[in-house]
Amino acid sequence: MATIAVIDYGGSNLRSVAKAIETVAESRDRVIVADNAHQIRAADRIVFPGQGAIGNCMARLQEHDLVDVIRETARTRPFLGICLGLQSLMSTSNEDGGTACLDLFPGSVARFPDDPPPAADGSPQKVPHMGWNEVSWTHAHPVTADIPSGTRFYFVHSYYVVPTQTSLTIGQTTYIETFTSAIAQDYVFATQFHPEKSAAAGLQLLRNFLGWGV
Repeated sequence: MATIAVIDYGGSNLRSVAKAIETVAESRDRVIVADNAHQIRAADRIVFPGQGAIGNCMARLQEHDLVDVIRETARTRPFLGICLGLQSLMSTSNEDGGTACLDLFPGSVARFPDDPPPAADGSPQKVPHMGWNEVSWTHAHPVTADIPSGTRFYFVHSYYVVPTQTSLTIGQTTYIETFTSAIAQDYVFATQFHPEKSAAAGLQLLRNFLGWGV
């Protein structure tokens, strides 16, 4: 039985994430909510969800002594980042006046413009980007198996990642502009959207993550 650790740094809503993973694990794997380095290092797979502001997230990671263990486990075992858990993997974020992130991947985090123009069909585009939108896969990956390109997932965000390496991008979404909505490299798969809120497609992605043999 594998152990999946959902990282709790004291600032994210973990209940729906842990519940969704438990649903697809079907008692084959053990799901724990972990807030210390020992528990996280002992796990076989890591899930790093997050919501809110990046400045508060990074401060809480420092307070809980989780920065080094996140960097370590993201390089050594299957690691899933969700929403702020994706943004924190970049070098820097423009949020909160400029914030240094975990710097696992070169790149930045940018904000949608405050007054975006209407969409092509005339509908308003508001910030935050909130609701269902399509994700187009740029190439195949085990975590996206059986999920067609163009499948809709649920988003809630005002910021998005801008990776320096275009090869890091595995999913793209268009809202106001076309942005990176998922990345993948080595042991890491991370999404701007919320799989745990994305119905059958989100559960399939989580199921694929649990079965991903890197």
